[in-house]
Amino acid sequence: MRKTYLLPFSAALVGVLLGGCSSSTTDGGTADTTETVEGRGLDLANMDTTVSPCVDFYQYANGGWIKNNPIPASESRWGSFNELAEKNNAVLRELLTEASSNTTAAKGSATQLVGDFYASGMDSVAVNKAGVNPIKPELDRILSVKTADDLIKAVADLKTKGISGYFSMYVSQDDKVSTQYALQAGQGGLGLPDRDYYLKDDERSKTIRTEYVKHLQNIFQLLGDDAAAAQKKAQTVMHIETRLAKASKARVELRDPYANYNKMTVQEFTSQNPNLKVSQLLGGMGATAAKEIIVGQPAFFKELNTMLKSMPLEDWKTYTTWHLTRTTAPYLSQDFVQENFNFYGKVLSGAQEMQPRWKRVLRATDSALGEALGQLYVQKTFSPEAKQKALEMVHNLQEAFKEHVRDLDWMGEETKQRALQKLESFAVKIGYPDKWEDYRGLEIKRDSYAANVMRASQFAFRDNIGKIGQPVDREEWFMSPPTVNAYYNPSMNEIVFPAGILQPPFFDPNADDAVNYGGMGAVIGHELTHGFDDQGAKYDFEGNLKDWWTEEDLEKFNARANAVVDQYSQYTVLDNLHVNGKLTLGENIADIGGLNIAYTALQKALVETHPGNIDGLTPEQRFFLAWAQIWRVNMRDEAQNQQILTDPHAPGRFRTNGPVANMPQFYEAFGCNQGEPMVRGEEERIKIW
Repeated sequence: MRKTYLLPFSAALVGVLLGGCSSSTTDGGTADTTETVEGRGLDLANMDTTVSPCVDFYQYANGGWIKNNPIPASESRWGSFNELAEKNNAVLRELLTEASSNTTAAKGSATQLVGDFYASGMDSVAVNKAGVNPIKPELDRILSVKTADDLIKAVADLKTKGISGYFSMYVSQDDKVSTQYALQAGQGGLGLPDRDYYLKDDERSKTIRTEYVKHLQNIFQLLGDDAAAAQKKAQTVMHIETRLAKASKARVELRDPYANYNKMTVQEFTSQNPNLKVSQLLGGMGATAAKEIIVGQPAFFKELNTMLKSMPLEDWKTYTTWHLTRTTAPYLSQDFVQENFNFYGKVLSGAQEMQPRWKRVLRATDSALGEALGQLYVQKTFSPEAKQKALEMVHNLQEAFKEHVRDLDWMGEETKQRALQKLESFAVKIGYPDKWEDYRGLEIKRDSYAANVMRASQFAFRDNIGKIGQPVDREEWFMSPPTVNAYYNPSMNEIVFPAGILQPPFFDPNADDAVNYGGMGAVIGHELTHGFDDQGAKYDFEGNLKDWWTEEDLEKFNARANAVVDQYSQYTVLDNLHVNGKLTLGENIADIGGLNIAYTALQKALVETHPGNIDGLTPEQRFFLAWAQIWRVNMRDEAQNQQILTDPHAPGRFRTNGPVANMPQFYEAFGCNQGEPMVRGEEERIKIW
């Protein structure tokens, strides 16, 4: 099972300080406007008080911000996470500029690694002069393929360098034996974000497919083919990927960890897929130590095996060339970068212009050398005091969650004790790793940006494959410290909060408890609840995929989960495009549970602090407003369409309104009455945790 993140992983890079609060008042609620204390953490100018919170809380809380913050031309979305990124990017840019100007740093040090990597990416003159030369050895190797064995050896080598195509293969914990690593194999090989892009018949999908074929043709022409040859190759790639898409499971099907756990010996996998030439493949990838393999989607590999034999070798060479170029295009000369952006940035995401080069290279540096960059980052930005306060908040949320479990009226005592055991066993990681990644053996030079990216990818791949047969490293992090995101990892039974997210508007040591519990507290509650969502609930306290529920309690849980599916499936995003309640189920359960748990923790904190009203708002109102401001966002239609098709998170409006519409505490805070849009009838309200 994959880790569950607060935001889609690709959307999450880093940190900003918001301005102080104004002292304006609000309409439509029960705020005591006689209070004159000015608070931190909320800017009331971001609100739209012409709308009642009981009609549309998201608009009430964020309407002013939405109106005054249009999407920049270089972005497909703009929200609180992007605002944090802008502030944090400024810090990281300063660190990288300083590191890149240091030409005497010790070889292998964090400063040398990130400095030389960033310098190679920022040298646009050298990158443009090199053209496609950085990947010419790989292109020549594909061109020289003469046999099926040659092809598999080339694919194995490319896989070690981070090149996409064919399938996914990596090492992670065995879902059913969390103390062991296992080689994993899963579906993949697509250039579009999801199988549905190839299969849906709506006009939007058809347009994207047409533009994708044009993009493929343009790439092959950049590689030197004439228009006719490029067009033929584009159709070849589209044909292969469409067949792979048809053999792929849908995203909702991928959410079932049992159905996607098919352990077999390497010999069995080999006999089922003889045309994959598994022995040569694993040998080329350095994975010969594997004796077993967990296959996520055997039907996908069955079709790939058939295709490898029935389709011409030249077609596979074309397909392999495409995926090599697709993966490396952002790091090649400007003509490749521009063409890559024209499709993936403009057509798929709706961005109007490319981000500045420094920002793109910064993101690549963080991706390639996250913990080297993270060392420099935390030295500059993250205090021990912030870490300690965050740990205290996590403890408070865990205690509130335990109280919720004990008070559940639908769960029996036997299951409650196991749930409490799991809560007690949660590992918590805050800020940055206790043990930093060891980059010894990784060579980063100023000679070639694309070569550095591939060297870093190969280093990471070999490090991952080398885990076969090794003890599980429970100190490992799967996000870099500057990342503005958080995650729950079921196999580790851990919640992880990088330093990047421990900043306003999520967490502000100078703000009142209501703002911090509505922001970071709800985020912590969200990640804790992931351990008990429809997927996390299938893993026990040791991180094993194992049934620990009584049959009766599981039936009651599933009934409540189905109610969440039905509720969120009613939300409309674009035209008649609805939120996929099944795809977003885990995140929606986590949002509802996390906000309820954070509210309980806040009430305990208020007993001691007695803050009174701030900016004319009660602590409860500030709590819910803090929750809403996290999810404020403007998105282009293209990006919203992609989110609905591919993302397990609901759009920000419904992440705000969905949970609060189920909470009587919200109705009370803002004086909402039965019959108003934000108020659900008692029989419709959902509270699982």
